[in-house]
Amino acid sequence: MRLTLPLPFTAPFLPAHLWWLVCIYSFASLVHFVHNAEYIAFYPNMPSWIGRDTVYWAWLAIAAVGITGLLASRLRSRAVGALLLAVYGALGLDGLAHYTLARCSEHTLATNVTIWAEVVSGFLLLLAAGGWCGRLVLRRWS
Repeated sequence: MRLTLPLPFTAPFLPAHLWWLVCIYSFASLVHFVHNAEYIAFYPNMPSWIGRDTVYWAWLAIAAVGITGLLASRLRSRAVGALLLAVYGALGLDGLAHYTLARCSEHTLATNVTIWAEVVSGFLLLLAAGGWCGRLVLRRWS
């Protein structure tokens, strides 16, 4: 007898495309925040109160939104889970705030790549999870 556990990408409580987008955005967000934390001294015009620890705590708070969304979906609160995943993706747009402190040309290539990877993947997650949430709500009302 062989016991097989479902892979996250085949779990029925979340569509596969959302799993992929959550994974891609989570990775992009982690890379961006690690880059922020480790190279905080080189980011132009960063406020002095933002330090390495502050950056990691901020990432944990953002990741908690995504984890809560996954847990809500798993616990059969799919619309709430989808909404939380959409919010999680929207939080990735905050990376654009770097450009309020300094122009794109003042950041290193690595900084710009990590910012845009987080922003684009977060935006795609926002769109996909928001659409899924809308479909779940409409299905319930019809």
